[in-house]
Amino acid sequence: MGVIIRSAKARDVAGLTVCIDLAYARYAKLGVKLPPVSEGVAEDIRDHHVWVADDAGQIIGGLILMISEGSSKLANVAVHPDHGGRGIGRLLIDSAIDASKAAGCHSITLVTHAAMPDNIHLYEHLGWRKTGAMDHKVFMSRPI
Repeated sequence: MGVIIRSAKARDVAGLTVCIDLAYARYAKLGVKLPPVSEGVAEDIRDHHVWVADDAGQIIGGLILMISEGSSKLANVAVHPDHGGRGIGRLLIDSAIDASKAAGCHSITLVTHAAMPDNIHLYEHLGWRKTGAMDHKVFMSRPI
């Protein structure tokens, strides 16, 4: 069958939470101090735009997008470490860009961690540009 990108449902909370935790686990093992990256998934599904990458019923990726008053912020992107390099992150980000366009946003922003150079490189490859940095945070934006 293949990977399907779909809107997250309440039944996806546990699977998405596990996926997010596994996606960030390698950084935690390296000692990178991260906020609680999977906290509030149920509320995010209820209150924001959330997509999951579903592979035969297993959640292997997810994205949380916050849109408010013409502003769009990519709050979290996670891909299960066993499924990286398959373009799942890009598919999820494309969904966020499409939703941001539909909401009338002209750009989309995100904040990532300076200790995640692979993520920064991926975002730059997808058209994002660094707009600033503070402490361990890297701020990025992409026109839509």
